[in-house]
Amino acid sequence: MSIIPALQWRYATKKMNGEKVSQDKVNSILEAARLAPTSSGLQPFEMIVITNQALKEKIKALAFNQTQLTDCSHLVIFAAWNYYDINRINYYFDYYEKERDLPKGFSDNYKNNVTKQLTSMSLEHQFEHASRQVYIALGMALTEAGALEVDSIPMEGFINHEVDKLLNLEEKGLKSVVILPIGYRDAENDWQAELKKVRKTATDMITCID
Repeated sequence: MSIIPALQWRYATKKMNGEKVSQDKVNSILEAARLAPTSSGLQPFEMIVITNQALKEKIKALAFNQTQLTDCSHLVIFAAWNYYDINRINYYFDYYEKERDLPKGFSDNYKNNVTKQLTSMSLEHQFEHASRQVYIALGMALTEAGALEVDSIPMEGFINHEVDKLLNLEEKGLKSVVILPIGYRDAENDWQAELKKVRKTATDMITCID
């Protein structure tokens, strides 16, 4: 089953019509992000799903008043760990061992190596590393949305620290990275809806070395 038709169908929706996306489709989009691969399997991010209209209005004001933020059905905030806390890493490996029925401490050597490598970076680089894992999950969510013919648009154009403050993310050890409104396109009022998708050619982008 190819995902190419879904990727050809989707575009950066500029206008949404406010129609609600069914919960089962929302769950599938979030599940695709949850199942995404991440470095060492740590999944160093969380997703905050917002349907409260008043809260969406507040976020819109922090995102240059982009209308998709309030006209969407669900607003998903992807927030990465602010740094690689040892307790979070231990929690993951404890869970990993439990889920695979492994003896406690089975993965200690690997865990210790991962912990040493990640925590040796500066706090800024730790957050950058965690943020890169977000974008893998984001791609999965975008693709699943397209496969379900649900519109979505990834947004980095917002005041991150103000959104963090609004959602109390700092208290959770998180920082916002990207916002994903999901909903349905308002094709009649979206100037991009009928435009040809433009991407570089494969020749421009792909180099094969035999």
